[in-house]
Amino acid sequence: MEVQVTNENFASLKNGNLPLVVDFWATWCGPCRMVGPIISELAEKYDGKIVVGKCDVEEADDLAAEFGIRNIPTILFFKNGEVVDKLVGAVSKAKFEEKFEALL
Repeated sequence: MEVQVTNENFASLKNGNLPLVVDFWATWCGPCRMVGPIISELAEKYDGKIVVGKCDVEEADDLAAEFGIRNIPTILFFKNGEVVDKLVGAVSKAKFEEKFEALL
């Protein structure tokens, strides 16, 4: 299950007990619409092991600025509250799965 990441809940998600994956996206972004279903599928697959969040860059522009998000989709991978990896652009499901597995 995906959670909506906002300026208000980000710190608690980032510092939680589980690794966090955040998909920075926007409704008007074509590549984001291609990646979205893959992220949703992986959120279900890794439910209980990894928290998967969606962050609309237009609603949480402070977060996008904090992490220097200039291109979307950008997916950040957090472990122990720190960014440990990132993917930019539309990539294959296999590449996403590889990054998810590396978080465990």
